[in-house]
Amino acid sequence: MNKVQQFWNEFCDATNLEGKEYKDAFQFGVSADWLADLVVEGKKTATSSGFVFYEIENEALPQPEEYSIVLNGKDEPVAVIQIQSVEVLPMNEVTEEFALAEGEGDYNYWWEAHEEFFTKSLKEYDLEFSPDMLVVCERFRKVYPR
Repeated sequence: MNKVQQFWNEFCDATNLEGKEYKDAFQFGVSADWLADLVVEGKKTATSSGFVFYEIENEALPQPEEYSIVLNGKDEPVAVIQIQSVEVLPMNEVTEEFALAEGEGDYNYWWEAHEEFFTKSLKEYDLEFSPDMLVVCERFRKVYPR
């Protein structure tokens, strides 16, 4: 059994959760260790991604109540999160409160980091960044470890 499945099984045993599966196991952004630590510490309770990437990859949007496993930079599981809400809106309408919930710094830092990340990612598809591009804003809570 791999480490991710073992971690999930430990979470299910610890919380008496039966009959559920996790949707995904992933690293957050370009600083996976730092962002994983923020989740574990409870400082990161939100994330945003480009809506266009869901369209390009023909991937379903995250849904409330889904579970995911957060991985560190070595692809080791460090936390289980559960999505609380999902909202799609233009990036320039994302609130400061939401940006702060991402736990990475102030609003200006959030904007610059996301603009840089989206600009780079969009270039791979010959697309350009726009301040009103749609972003998928997810709120989540860490449910394991407690």
